[in-house]
Amino acid sequence: MNRVKETLRGLVQPLLAIVIGLLAGAVAILVVGGNVFETYAEMWKGAFGNFYFFTNTLARSTPIILAGLGVALAFRAGFFNMGAEGQMILGGLSAALTALYLPGPGWLVCIAAIMAGILAGGIWSVFAGWLDARFGMNLLITTLLLNYIAIYFGGYMVSYPFKDRTGSAAMAQTPMIDQGVWLPKLFQGMGLHAGFIIAIVAAILIYWFTHKTVTGYEIRMLGSNPSFATYGGVRRIRMMMLSMVISGGLAGLAGAGEVLGTQYRFLDGSLSSASYAWSGIMATLLARSHPLGTAVAAILLAALQTGAMGMERNTDVPLEVGSVIQAVLTLFVSAQIGYSFLKRRKEKKSNAATV
Repeated sequence: MNRVKETLRGLVQPLLAIVIGLLAGAVAILVVGGNVFETYAEMWKGAFGNFYFFTNTLARSTPIILAGLGVALAFRAGFFNMGAEGQMILGGLSAALTALYLPGPGWLVCIAAIMAGILAGGIWSVFAGWLDARFGMNLLITTLLLNYIAIYFGGYMVSYPFKDRTGSAAMAQTPMIDQGVWLPKLFQGMGLHAGFIIAIVAAILIYWFTHKTVTGYEIRMLGSNPSFATYGGVRRIRMMMLSMVISGGLAGLAGAGEVLGTQYRFLDGSLSSASYAWSGIMATLLARSHPLGTAVAAILLAALQTGAMGMERNTDVPLEVGSVIQAVLTLFVSAQIGYSFLKRRKEKKSNAATV
């Protein structure tokens, strides 16, 4: 019964947050002199208006789902992995280089490139966990700072040693990946590729792992009550390393999927400028780290982003209205986290007074 309630809460909360965000967006639309119903109608069309826009929304949600799932698993274990952006970049770069230079049939090279992306993201993530275990360095800070190292390292690699010399000299990017290595499209002429199926399967597997396995139970126990988990024999370091390597691996998979299914090369700044990782963190927080809720929230956030582009094309309302809605979502999440923190603190004081 509690599990059903948890699942419903994880699915309903993203929808509730979106409704609150849309109400705030309506105020912003009125302030700039726009028509609320017309503007939101164009936003809906831009996200779901026809099959082409619908598949574009799902394609944009794919890296958000994967990055969000990785963050969700780490959060469930009580570890703040804020390095999804850097893990995505290294995953995308590794996938691109593997796809370019590994010989073999296209399908085999594609699988190897995906595995290279997962491995690169997982290693970069677990490195932050090792710094915590070995030197006591704060995980939140190290994962944030490692993002910058990954960003500049990726930029250097495609600006000098692996730069495409055949195209424009101004573009820092790898050469184009051979078409036989690309992730297959799900529909002819559409942007949606097989990475979306991988993302949905990953959401189901992460849900199964966290709710149906002993290790998943230990991860959730460690995140909800570290003292009790330690007393019960759960080894914090082992769980941290496991959750971080899976978390980073999923973010690396997100980067690999974008390179192999959308961009067909690694382009400097493309993964960071799209804010996939930060949207994934937002989706995780909206869904309270529930894997299935994270996937739903990611699709809703992607719809908000693609819909805002359609709104700007067809109305006089600026694109920044979409940013207003996302800012309200951030406030909603912050208020939610603050309330949970104060509630736990009050419970601890109450328990201490009882003792």
